[in-house]
Amino acid sequence: MDKILLIIQREYITRVRKKSFIVMIFVVPALILAMGYILSLVGKNSQEISNEQTIKVVDQSTFFAGKFQNIKNLKFETSLKALATLKQEASNDENLSLLVIHKNYNAKDSVEIFSKKKPLIIVLNEVEKQINQIASARNLLVRHIDPIVLQSIKSDITLNSIEITQTGDNKTNIAANVIISISCAILIYLSLFIYGAQVMRGVIEEKTSRIIEVIISSVKPFQLMLGKIIGVGLVGLTQFSAWIILSIISIKIAGHTLATTPGTIFGALQVLQTIHFGPILFYFLFYFLSGYLLYSALFAAVGSAVDSETETQQFMFPITLPLLFTYLLAVSVLFQAPDSPLAVWLSIIPFTAPVAMMVRIPFDPPIWQIALSMSLMVIGFLFTTYVAARIYRVGVLMYGKKASYKELMKWFFYKE
Repeated sequence: MDKILLIIQREYITRVRKKSFIVMIFVVPALILAMGYILSLVGKNSQEISNEQTIKVVDQSTFFAGKFQNIKNLKFETSLKALATLKQEASNDENLSLLVIHKNYNAKDSVEIFSKKKPLIIVLNEVEKQINQIASARNLLVRHIDPIVLQSIKSDITLNSIEITQTGDNKTNIAANVIISISCAILIYLSLFIYGAQVMRGVIEEKTSRIIEVIISSVKPFQLMLGKIIGVGLVGLTQFSAWIILSIISIKIAGHTLATTPGTIFGALQVLQTIHFGPILFYFLFYFLSGYLLYSALFAAVGSAVDSETETQQFMFPITLPLLFTYLLAVSVLFQAPDSPLAVWLSIIPFTAPVAMMVRIPFDPPIWQIALSMSLMVIGFLFTTYVAARIYRVGVLMYGKKASYKELMKWFFYKE
């Protein structure tokens, strides 16, 4: 036990003393805030037309002319010039477009817009919206329905989501839950790769430099592997703890100074501050640690089986495929249906549970599913650690021989 503690201490202190470690503690929260601010500006600017645009309308149906409404930096002009002349004008001016509405405007390809370069999506959306509004108003008039009266009786009802709990009714925000679930899934996915890769690189470096031969003379291979895994894991835990503390402080500051800006990503910060992060943080730390222990043991086994990082690809792909598959589903599908059979099974299987369950946690999955998932995670990392240790004890002393899956099986069954 003392030897394992010494290895843990060495791995931990060596890494936390690096300047890069200290710098990243402060840089990552700052980058997250900076990215959020940049995204908010991009999102705000993407809703506005930057340059003044003019659209000349040729209305062969005689119904739309003069009914388009100008908006900021977008002006509509009805024109009676020849189509060829207008096309020539549009071809010479990047800020001029030509909108041609054919007589039978309801037919396919009966409305066309010509421009020197591809028009902005926001411009296309605005033109389509106004055309449909004008056409709908005409259809209502044909049926003797006054569009003004119809507009006046329209209602604008929004739903408030209320969760019934034993302590009372709690107002919930689905958008905030989605933000939290996707953020946790991304953080878990990245952390398992980053810290698992650190374990693998550490094993490869010690093996290629032959330092491993000296170390093995004093400690057992299993002790070395376990100490390295726990040491790097504690480094990750320290880094995450610092990021969480700094992020909470940043959110509090940003929540008071920037969250009042409507239409930006910081407008969500006020909502995020109402979420109970205690249970989410507990589950995040559990799935980070259990997922890290599960995958880092396999990463260590891969590191022991090769002589350089270039040889790791054949072993890395099948190991990381479940994690990558779940991550892609998490950011595209799972958050939309957190209680679907696919989401439930992925959150229970140990190799996919760290990412899938963190997507589901903000949506309060059944306790028995969480308990089953956590139990299988513990069993899973104990099993992978056992398998990896048997490969590691042989692989760290193998040099110059390209390993294969068949060779790994032989190493697993070697007797002590």
